[in-house]
Amino acid sequence: MSRGGWTTQRDGESDALLSALGSKYSAEILCAAGTPKSAQALSEDIEIPIATCYRRIEELVAAGLLECEGRQLSNEGRRTNIYRRTLDEIEVDFSAEEPQFSQKRRTEAKNQLQDQRG
Repeated sequence: MSRGGWTTQRDGESDALLSALGSKYSAEILCAAGTPKSAQALSEDIEIPIATCYRRIEELVAAGLLECEGRQLSNEGRRTNIYRRTLDEIEVDFSAEEPQFSQKRRTEAKNQLQDQRG
């Protein structure tokens, strides 16, 4: 279902979404990933161990909240994945028997505008 740019999450995806959002540092990673960043940059930005950051990234990607936008060369010359969040807002409704999630997905136009601003 869609309303004003919002889409409702299907029940089968609710457990993964709730689990990913409930993990420590997940919200911080999503906030920091408004622009494309590597796991190393995210780890440094929010001051968490890189191994923890990689685990949270895996959970967030599996839940569809974060996506790999491509690869770039690091300062050390290694190819690293670059991540960006897939949504700007999420709403959780606990009034039914199961939590219902609605999310406002990021548009490609918004990503491009944000990339131009640097």
